[in-house]
Amino acid sequence: MLREIITPKKASFTMRIPAEMVGKTVGVIAFEINDGGAVTTKAQRLLEIEELTKSSLVDLSGFKFDRDRANDYHS
Repeated sequence: MLREIITPKKASFTMRIPAEMVGKTVGVIAFEINDGGAVTTKAQRLLEIEELTKSSLVDLSGFKFDRDRANDYHS
């Protein structure tokens, strides 16, 4: 995993990735940090992540896994 906090001076940005990531599919996201890039606590980072992902949450409280149905490849 790689995390880099920057203040870009222009619209284009180049970054180096670890050698073990070369040739693999990697995801990159960019979002504005309101605190100017200051180091945040674990709780603050969790809140930021929850804010970014809350629209993708799915309620699975009523879900029951059916092993037979999941492994029924012939139907």
